[in-house]
Amino acid sequence: MPGHELLFAFGLTLFAGLATGVGSALAFFTRRTNTRLLCLALGFSAGVMLYVSFVEILAKARTSLVALWGPAGGTWGATLGFFGGIMLAAGIDYLVPSSENPHEVRGVEAMTGSTAGQQIDGGLYRMGLFAALAIAIHNFPEGLATFTAALEDPVLGLSIAVAIAIHNIPEGIAVSVPLYYATGNRKKAFAYSFLSGLAEPAGALIGYLLILRWAGPAFFGIIFALVAGIMVFISLDELLPAAEAYGEHHLAAYGLIGGMAVMALSLLLFLA
Repeated sequence: MPGHELLFAFGLTLFAGLATGVGSALAFFTRRTNTRLLCLALGFSAGVMLYVSFVEILAKARTSLVALWGPAGGTWGATLGFFGGIMLAAGIDYLVPSSENPHEVRGVEAMTGSTAGQQIDGGLYRMGLFAALAIAIHNFPEGLATFTAALEDPVLGLSIAVAIAIHNIPEGIAVSVPLYYATGNRKKAFAYSFLSGLAEPAGALIGYLLILRWAGPAFFGIIFALVAGIMVFISLDELLPAAEAYGEHHLAAYGLIGGMAVMALSLLLFLA
């Protein structure tokens, strides 16, 4: 596999993961959360992920497996892989206590609390640390998904990376707000947010070293089905509920439809 393709794929996962740092920076340098923009952006990200999962990624998985196992076997393999991806993402989510869930909606207004930094609030500090750990755990399969897609199709990988980067921005806020409010230390809050984002390229690297270097065509087909399931679960369990909580129902729906339309157009423009 050419080195530039690997570098491009790793670069995309790094870009997506470090968007958590963007969320942290927004929390430090703005005074109010633009909830309407976040609502649209999260809906847009969900639209991109849902459309590309059902129309492109799952279809690629089925085509690949049908070529190896026949129509019945390939369709069964893709379907089981898809629901396996959903179960994997749901299992990771289940292991994270709900009180420390990184997808709990928070606004940057919490950064302006008058008690921030006066004393370390153990509960908030623990919440921030657990949010950073939870995001790191969530980012491992997302990194593998972005990396695998980019190796197979750079345009597809770029689209997924942008969608994941958008949904990582509020996660950065979820880490930085409680940590800063507990300690008053901006550098520490930003550092934890930044490090949690590095789990994304780490997931890609571990996946490449342990799995993808020796994988055959069948394995890539199954991985693509898993990726589709993971992204559908992320969209339905994280992105759309967060979009609804940040803004209006119709804004989330408009963002969702807009994300689908942009993803559809990009796939049409790059048809061979």
